[in-house]
Parts: sequence; C-alpha cells; structure tokens
Amino acid sequence: MRKLKLQDYVILITSIASFFVAFISSAPAVALPQLATEFSLNNIMQNWVINIFLFTVAIVAVPFGKFSGMYGIKKSYNIGLILFLIGSILSAIAFSTESLLIFRAFQGIAAAILYNTVTSLVSVAVPEQIRGKALGIMVSAVYIGLAVAPFIGGILTDYLGWRAIFYFSIPFILITLLISFTKVKDEWSMYENETFDIKGSILYGVSIFLLVYGFTIINEPNGLILAIIGAILLIAFIYLELRVKYPVFNVRVFKNTKFLSSNLASIISYIATFLVTYVLNYHFQYILGYNETLTGVLLLVTPLLMAIASPISGNLSDKINPQKLAAIGMAFVTLALFILIFLNAETPLYVIIVAMVLQGIGFGIFASPNTNLVMSTVEPKETPTASVTITVMRVVGQTLSLAMLTVIFAIIMGNVAFVPENFPQLIESSSTACIISTILCAIAILASLWGLKSKNIN
Repeated sequence: MRKLKLQDYVILITSIASFFVAFISSAPAVALPQLATEFSLNNIMQNWVINIFLFTVAIVAVPFGKFSGMYGIKKSYNIGLILFLIGSILSAIAFSTESLLIFRAFQGIAAAILYNTVTSLVSVAVPEQIRGKALGIMVSAVYIGLAVAPFIGGILTDYLGWRAIFYFSIPFILITLLISFTKVKDEWSMYENETFDIKGSILYGVSIFLLVYGFTIINEPNGLILAIIGAILLIAFIYLELRVKYPVFNVRVFKNTKFLSSNLASIISYIATFLVTYVLNYHFQYILGYNETLTGVLLLVTPLLMAIASPISGNLSDKINPQKLAAIGMAFVTLALFILIFLNAETPLYVIIVAMVLQGIGFGIFASPNTNLVMSTVEPKETPTASVTITVMRVVGQTLSLAMLTVIFAIIMGNVAFVPENFPQLIESSSTACIISTILCAIAILASLWGLKSKNIN
C-alpha cells in the first residue's frame, strides 16, 4: 500500500467537507413538520429555515472567495470548518424561531467559505493529470450528502428529534480539522499582493440581499420595489467591477459566450429543480401521511441517481460535446417535472418514483458536463473566479427556487398552517410550482446549447 501524499489528504478533506455541507443544507427539510410543531411555524417560516442558509451563502460567497485567495486557501478552509462547527452546535441548541434562523445564517457564512475553498484546494494541490478525477470524487461526495440527507435526517428526527441532525455533522468536522491541521501544512495565496475591494463587496452583498429578498416577498407591496432596487445595484456592481484594479469578482469572464451560457443554464436549472425536494417532502408527509423515515427513504432516489450519473457523464464530457450532454440531461429533467405537474392525492407512488428517477439521471447527466464547461472556458488564472461563479449560480439559484416556492405558497395558500382543510391548496401550489419549473427547464435546454459552435474554449 503506497504512502498517502498531500493530494490524497486534500481530496479526502475536501470530499468530507463537501459531504457534510451538502447534508446540512438539505437534511433539516425532512424535520420541518417537527420544527413547525415545536416553534409554531407557518408554511412561510418553514421555508425560511432552509432559505436563510442559502440566502446567507449567496450574499457572502463572492467576498469570501476573494478573501480566501488573499489570506490563504487552506487557512480560510480551516476557518470555515471551525465556524461551521460552532454554527452546528448553536443550531442544535436553538431555543426559538429567531435563534434558529440566526444560527442557520451563521452556518451559511461558514458554508460560503467552504464552498469556495474546496474546489480551489483541489485545483492548486492536485496534479493536473488527476485533477478531473479528484473533482469528480468531490462532486460525488456532494451528491452522496444530498442523497443520504433525507434518509439519515428522517431517522434522526424520528428517533432522536430534529436537533440530532445538527449534532450529526460534528464528528465529520472534527475529523476533517484534525487531518487538515496535521497532514495539509502547505498554503496557497493567489491574491496576496492585491487589495480587497470593500466597496464592491458591500455593493454585491446589498444588491443580492435586496434582489433575492424582494423576490421572496414579491406578492407584498414592497417586494417588487426591493427587487428592482437590488437589480439596479447589481448593475452598479458590475459597472464598478469593470473599473477597479483589483475587483472582488472579475465580471469580464462573462464575455466568453460558452462561459455565459453554461452559467445561465446552471442558475436556471437550480431555480427550476431545487424546490422539487420540498414539494415532494410536503406531499409525502402531509398529503400521503408518511413519517419522516419513509419520506427520507423515498427522497433518497433522486440524489442517489445523481451521484451515480454525474461521474459517468463527467467522463463522457471529455469525448462528447459537454453542451450537448448538458442539454440531453436537462431534457430528462424537463420530462420529470412535467409528470409532477399532475401530482395529487390519487397519484400512484410508482409514477412519482419514475419522475424522481428521470430527474436524478437527468440532472446527473447535466451537472458534470456543465461544470466542466464552466471551468474549461476561462484562462488558468481565472480558475478561482470560475469556482466562485459555480458557487454563486448554484446557491443563488437554490435561494431563488425556494423564494419562488414561498411566493407561490403565499399567493395560493396564504399565511396558514399545513392542516387537512388546506391540503387542496397545497396540491395546487405544488402543481403551479412544477408548471413554472417545467418551463424554466425548457429554457435551460436552450441555454445549454447557446454558443454550441463557438470555439472559445481554453
């Protein structure tokens, strides 16, 4: 047995971190009914338990991406681990709705640091000839985390209560910290001679906050106003970044057609698909009356197939045009969401599972080639920018997805609890969400194929 090298330890710690961050981002969803009972949460506040985590990541991802390149990628990674440990403990001992949301936001800050540093660590520490394999392992760890989150989260909630979900990640964090401090002693600082763009960071954070939050409450009088102000400030951020010497985010990379189209397809796909887990979670637990454990087992189907399909499609993307593969994958997802439009109390379980299988295989086929395309269409020096972009597109897309679901629930159901007399409105809300998501997936297919004949790949 060969002696483990630095690259092996880097792959190990980034994969473990990818696993538990993915796990904790989605596992609380299966515990929402229990949380709703303990803290008297209505349907909108239940969504915010998940949304606040993604919301925070979206706001701070870009500044922390730049910070890690200046301060040191490994040091930033360790800071992210420590903050995530603290956030997990605090979330586990939350004593009110407000405290839970604050502690989940704290976890989101830590997750933003980890999201940005894991890809960068692999890129700088792993030799180029095996870097694709290393990234594939890390991506698979993400999907495994997403796959087991409903299942393990359901069991933990059923037998130990919802707080056990947050305690679950603590051993993984401690093991990762131990390996990182003792085995990965190198450091990488790509922007150590640059200054930090404070104005750009603040402008980005404020614009994303107003844009996403405004969209979340778009059905209220101030919602549209906040969203418009956020969009205007985002344009101002782009204008500023084009004129500063050391931007917090190099927006010029979007001049590349393939980079732009692949990122557009990415954010649209996440807006369309991330809400499906929550739609099915509500359907299984409220409409069909399944417990958390059975719900978790059923929700295992889609991410598990994503974990299987993603490495395969990643290898194929080296031989087949990745844009075509991404479009094929998104076509499968579109069909899956079309099936779920007709979801109701009488829908056979096997029909739902067929839709979940199609979504899992389809998104697995889409994700790896699309990520490969993002990373291969920039110059090597812009690799950190591409990594941050992947994080931003994913997290902003996920945040907007839940925001869209929240708005749909607010419009159709209002501010009410999930009780039997409101189940018809719950079914209508889910169907409406799937209609919109199906249309978005069709648009993502077109975005994946945009610039197909362009040759601007480095």
